Amino acid sequence: MSVEMITMLIGIVSILLALAGAFGWMIHRMDVLENRLEGKLGARIDAGDERLGARIDALDEKLGARIDAGDERLGARIDAGDERLGARIDALDEKLGARIDALDEKLGARIDKVADELVEVKIALARVEGPPRHLITAR
Repeated sequence: MSVEMITMLIGIVSILLALAGAFGWMIHRMDVLENRLEGKLGARIDAGDERLGARIDALDEKLGARIDAGDERLGARIDAGDERLGARIDALDEKLGARIDALDEKLGARIDKVADELVEVKIALARVEGPPRHLITAR
């Protein structure tokens, strides 16, 4: 091998070693930055998570209380409406029952009157026709 060839090989190897060293230094530097950022950001994220969790819990309690209060008020209004409606239905049932009973009595009286008149008509028809004649033979 010639001196030029050895010089070229040493130059190429030194450049490759320099690139490998630079790449290693860059990776090491990125790891250091990542660890530093992970520590700072991790602490900030944990603190934010705790604050957000506390706010969500407080909001959940507030909303739960408001929903319970609304449910109680709505239940009371529904119960009051149910009682009023029940009273009105009962009053209407009594009125209709009385009217139906009165109509039943009227119709019953009219049917009885018609039945009595029908009996009288049957008796009158029987008198007009008279008893069948037994002694006269039919031709």
